[in-house]
Amino acid sequence: MPAIISAAAREGSTFVITCAFKDETGTAVAPTTMAWTLTDTGGTVINSRTDVAISSPSATENIVLGGADLAVINGDRILILTLEGTYTSTNGAGLALKEQVQFTVKDLKAV
Repeated sequence: MPAIISAAAREGSTFVITCAFKDETGTAVAPTTMAWTLTDTGGTVINSRTDVAISSPSATENIVLGGADLAVINGDRILILTLEGTYTSTNGAGLALKEQVQFTVKDLKAV
């Protein structure tokens, strides 16, 4: 089950998700590779945002969503940001790092 972000995005606005990456001991780690995908709860990719690479990822990254990423059709919408990458620690190289966060996009009636 994905972590849930309590702050809601606003339809068509800008929404920044700050990601802090940690190894298996809870120590901050800069991933070797990192990419993200934006989907709805049914797994449908939103706005062609699939496997978006983060070049030279650091221990903390801001993922900026906006416009068509945060479109709604009729009512509030729940979206999921999935992060997948690899990192190196004392336990080895190429270790998998995966996480999901869920957030709501609020439907703005006048937009």
